[in-house]
Amino acid sequence: MTLEPDRLGRSKRDLAGMLRELRLQAGLTGDRLAVRCGISQSKISKIETGRVIPGLVDVERILWALNVPEDLAREVTALARIANTEWQDKRTSWRRGMEKRQTELKALESDAAELRYFLPAMITGLLATPEYMHASLGHSVGDRTAVVHRKIERQAVLYDESKAFTFILTEQAVRWALLPPLAMGVQIDRLVSLSRLPSVRLGVLPLGRFLSRGPMNTFTIYDNRLVTVETFTGRIVFRDPKDVGRHREIFDLFEEAATFGPAAQGVLADWAESFRR
Repeated sequence: MTLEPDRLGRSKRDLAGMLRELRLQAGLTGDRLAVRCGISQSKISKIETGRVIPGLVDVERILWALNVPEDLAREVTALARIANTEWQDKRTSWRRGMEKRQTELKALESDAAELRYFLPAMITGLLATPEYMHASLGHSVGDRTAVVHRKIERQAVLYDESKAFTFILTEQAVRWALLPPLAMGVQIDRLVSLSRLPSVRLGVLPLGRFLSRGPMNTFTIYDNRLVTVETFTGRIVFRDPKDVGRHREIFDLFEEAATFGPAAQGVLADWAESFRR
């Protein structure tokens, strides 16, 4: 079963209907199934009516309780993984207005206590200067000034000491020249400044450092409940605990290899100076 964007919405309804049909075929009531798999009857009801999207762990418990054959269980599990994934294409965001996306990001940042950003290609808006923001929106449609204003407003969350931000940037992300040299120097200086905030831990991965994995995609982990992955044409949102956990493992690998603190600030200062020269 493949991850096709137009299938994501249907998969939620398909999963609910399939789990209900499997229960009926097994001759069990919702109460009996709840007892067998250790999930409340009310949650079983919400899963079967599509009001709750079950994670893979819940689906596996239900399938085990229903004694579903292995081949069918794999099919249902694949469907559950798709149901816990959301595709958000950029064209839709442009039609809705890009500033609305900023409002959604602000809500995600407000709700989370621990936020982790892996940035292999570009500097994220939370760390960007207004000039860099404008440049990064060069291929977008809509009112860029309004979007930049919302991005600047979002940066206030970095000063919230009840939160913990970890940013890992590759050398390519930091040194990709979206701006003229002097402006890039200012942008990198800002990274150094923000890295000194109590809530911010900022690491860098210089080119040439050995790593067993390549920097495939930009991704953000909100607590341990949700991951967003960026592509050229949109973003994928993962909510299943297994997908979130896998991204956390990858992030931990990059975090272990990254340079933080004064050493990272020294590396960034050298890169800023190279632009000024």
